[in-house]
Amino acid sequence: MAKAEHANLIDTFAEFKELKNIDRFTMMSILEESFRNVIIKMYGSDENYDVIINPDKGDFELWRNRIVVPDGEVEDSNLQISLSDAHKVADDYEVGEEVNEKVDFHSFGRRVVLNLRQTLASRILDIQKDSLYAKYSEMIGQIITGEVYQVWKKEILLLDDEGNEMLLLKADQIPGDFFRKGEVVRAVVVKVDNKTSTPQIFVSRTSPLFLERLLELEVPEIHDGLITIKKIVRIPGERAKVAVESYDERIDPVGACVGVKGSRIHGIVRELCNENIDVINYTGNVSLFIARALSPAKAVSIVLDNENKRANVYLVPEEISLAIGKAGNNIKLATMLTEYTIDVFRDDVDIDEEDIYLDEFEDEIDSWVIDLLKSIGCDTAKSVLKLSRQELLERTDLEEETVDNMIRILSAEFEAS
Repeated sequence: MAKAEHANLIDTFAEFKELKNIDRFTMMSILEESFRNVIIKMYGSDENYDVIINPDKGDFELWRNRIVVPDGEVEDSNLQISLSDAHKVADDYEVGEEVNEKVDFHSFGRRVVLNLRQTLASRILDIQKDSLYAKYSEMIGQIITGEVYQVWKKEILLLDDEGNEMLLLKADQIPGDFFRKGEVVRAVVVKVDNKTSTPQIFVSRTSPLFLERLLELEVPEIHDGLITIKKIVRIPGERAKVAVESYDERIDPVGACVGVKGSRIHGIVRELCNENIDVINYTGNVSLFIARALSPAKAVSIVLDNENKRANVYLVPEEISLAIGKAGNNIKLATMLTEYTIDVFRDDVDIDEEDIYLDEFEDEIDSWVIDLLKSIGCDTAKSVLKLSRQELLERTDLEEETVDNMIRILSAEFEAS
């Protein structure tokens, strides 16, 4: 039985050394610490024991050192050995000398051996947990590649090259993402939770950091620090805006990011499920930055309220829909990028003299409806009536009855005149 338990102990050593990737020094320290703890429990001290670990062979030896005392004067058999017993080891020992004897660990008993094996396994798992947590904590914000192992309704389980599990939650997946088991996925590490028995590693494909790291991989000038990414905002799978800056006048930061005929940005767009990426030059001039953020729309003029961080942007009628964008995404991202609340208006030059501002209809149309119409670029009666009923329903998300009533009120004003 003793030999079997010894083999199990060695197997434990070898198993964790190979499978858990624990370095030689750490393994030796864990083994020695475990053995010494057992010795302390049995004898109260481990000072007179030598623990020799052989990690290459997966073996170990215990040696006990005792002082030779005259026969009949042994007070502590763990620290002392009688002269007659010492002579059984070697004939030339004398009183006061130190006797070194190899100890059969299994003489400690089967229960002690089993306990050591369990303690050793538990200790190594703790070390592995701490190591994994430390490793991925340092990788937060970096791109990781994982293989899809399991697909669930609310999350996907990925495995890295070492078999460590990573979670890609539904909220961190791009709406167009569709992965099957065995496929390789790229994502950025965003969080490591160490509260459970095994660290939980969370990755994301919707984080602005993911796009930032992809740009660093594709654009050498960003990686080398010649171009700085000032800010990124995203509506994952739909649109993103990236503000970039270069302190080297010889470098066009936008051109460098996009590449010749879009060569650099195309790969990123495909990775992000055809997310439309606008790259713009950053500037400290707020008005100019807002104008650039509204690209592809071109503003005629911008009036700032810096105290309240609001901006009234005036555009020609055909540019308003571009400024707002599909589902309001363009103006929403411009607001996020500049941190200014942006309202768009028709440029006064283009207003028909017979046209009427919507504010004049406050007695008949709720103010919140008027504000909603302004948010889609309609600040006059005729600008609303130029849109079809279906277009108004889609862009405002108003009830049909509300839209019909509004059209009736505005149309009546011009019929009367």
